[in-house]
Amino acid sequence: MLNISLPDQMQTFVEERAIAAGFNSANDYVYHLIVREQERIAQQERVESLLVEGLESGEPIEVTHDWWEQKRVHLLLMNNHRVSTQFDVSVLGEQIKNSW
Repeated sequence: MLNISLPDQMQTFVEERAIAAGFNSANDYVYHLIVREQERIAQQERVESLLVEGLESGEPIEVTHDWWEQKRVHLLLMNNHRVSTQFDVSVLGEQIKNSW
């Protein structure tokens, strides 16, 4: 268990925020803030890990307009189950380019 002493003004602020956020107590609110901070740190560590992994993944490539267009087409196909497997990539690429 952790007991924290706060100046009156800060304690009032925490209690008001707890009520406004729908918590039963200031303790629940502070607990929630700590959990969110733990999640934020874990997410930041994950992003940093992925960035390092990317940096160490091999030779760099040149990212051009065409490269991005191919990525957009690929992502659209992955996320759109209604797209037929038989299509004209140039037409689809043109549609995507016009939508950006």
